[in-house]
Amino acid sequence: MQIDYPFHFGGRGRTADTTESDHLRDLIEQVLFTVPGERVNRPDFGAGLLQLPFAPLSDELASATQFLVQGALQQWLGDRIAVEQVRVTREDSALRVLVQFVVQRTGERRVEQFQRTGGGA
Repeated sequence: MQIDYPFHFGGRGRTADTTESDHLRDLIEQVLFTVPGERVNRPDFGAGLLQLPFAPLSDELASATQFLVQGALQQWLGDRIAVEQVRVTREDSALRVLVQFVVQRTGERRVEQFQRTGGGA
């Protein structure tokens, strides 16, 4: 078992844990929404998606964002996943990210969707 993200206590008052599958999803979420510079010991960690301008994504911004996200995932999780596709969309105040990847250890193909609401960081 792995420690669940975000950190919290489980029903028995202990640190909550999660499955390996959910832990991998948690790791992807951390890369996507952590702002570079936020972590003292890893200042270049993260994709910083919440820093995007609070406006509809243009084609150019969407392409640049997808490139940024794919690069960050490959840099920080490349030993765990092989990213096949990233799709970033913004609708009203919601930022949606779809990540299609293969789990390196098992060869399992997965698609995960993440969503955050609100403006920039």
